[in-house]
Amino acid sequence: MYLKRKLNNSLTTFKGLRFGSESIPKSSHRYRVTVGIGGNVGDVKRRFEHLYTFFKRDKRVELLQTSLILKNPPFGFMDQDDFFNSIIVLQVSMQPLAFLEYLHRVEKKFARKRSFANAPRTLDLDIIFFDNRFIKTDRLNVPHKSWFKRESVMIPLMDIRR
Repeated sequence: MYLKRKLNNSLTTFKGLRFGSESIPKSSHRYRVTVGIGGNVGDVKRRFEHLYTFFKRDKRVELLQTSLILKNPPFGFMDQDDFFNSIIVLQVSMQPLAFLEYLHRVEKKFARKRSFANAPRTLDLDIIFFDNRFIKTDRLNVPHKSWFKRESVMIPLMDIRR
């Protein structure tokens, strides 16, 4: 069950037991990573719950914090359903490119199909921040190149930074 709050005509937030929570780190994982999660195909909030459970059970990561879930309109390709977005904070020991590959495998596990830019998707996982690193390669830009321009990142991020 989620508490629903309408921010305006196009933005709605949802808070639940698992989204909008924080835990105390217990592992020896070295890096703190902020990941944007999103999707707009199927029962996305339920998929987020399954993702939460997946990360809680996976010893390669420690789930530290989740933000509220934001329902917001799509951008880029507009002829699609609204998105649900949230932020999760993880502790990991993987290096950035290895962690990116890990996230791609998780997306695939949750039935992500890559067809075209900004296409509808079951799950999208983006590295927003990786510790205090700045990375610019063909495959990875950290911090995420447009994180500060997107309500889908900024509103959930403000929730965890409060």
